[in-house]
Amino acid sequence: MTGRDWPSPNHGDRRGQRPELVVLHYTGMTDAASARARLCDPAAEVSAHWLIDENGRTEQLVCETRRAWHAGQGTWHGRDDVNSRSIGIEIVNPGDCPFTSTQMKALETLLAQIMARWQIRPEAVIAHSDLAPGRKTDPGPRFDWESLARQGLATFARPQPEDPDPPLGPSLDRLGYPQAEAAIRLAAFRLRHSPWATGPESRGDRQLAARLAASSSSKYPGGVARQRDGGSAPSDPSARA
Repeated sequence: MTGRDWPSPNHGDRRGQRPELVVLHYTGMTDAASARARLCDPAAEVSAHWLIDENGRTEQLVCETRRAWHAGQGTWHGRDDVNSRSIGIEIVNPGDCPFTSTQMKALETLLAQIMARWQIRPEAVIAHSDLAPGRKTDPGPRFDWESLARQGLATFARPQPEDPDPPLGPSLDRLGYPQAEAAIRLAAFRLRHSPWATGPESRGDRQLAARLAASSSSKYPGGVARQRDGGSAPSDPSARA
């Protein structure tokens, strides 16, 4: 296949980058047909590499060697143009419902393949809300990060009473969160790691962030795609950038 053979026309060249992050999204729609139509509509100018429907069916919309348009404005570890450095996965969910077990199983299978293909670490599987605090909320508070972490596909932690609680800001910096107002950063961190927490910053927030930061690598070197593996096809240099 060439870059023009994929269902979505909304992609471009990776601008010299390669995948080193996976960004998870919810579609904000109730069915896959509506989500697919939008992700494949040239006028919408949005896309993702993969779409997981409400029944767990996985469809590739953009070649992984191409730059899909899913992350928008945002940064991670101080680097922008996340689209050029990431693979985007859209999961059909309106945003206020639990994700089904079949969707999570499909995601686990897909993530394991992507991470092996591009040598991506669990710390580099992030939420759209992580890279765009205050602007995005997906995949939202009902997404089960702990289940992914049990499979070695993401990060998750629970603070212990004896854990230290250094200032929150430096821990969030180490984790990769963009600079923003303290309340916005806290909300983004909680949305991912303790979604039902409320109120002002707590000792538990600081302990959790410090524990995650201490166990996280801060390096996302990406990798080289395996030849002839499922997610990768030759780039088409004539496709729209």
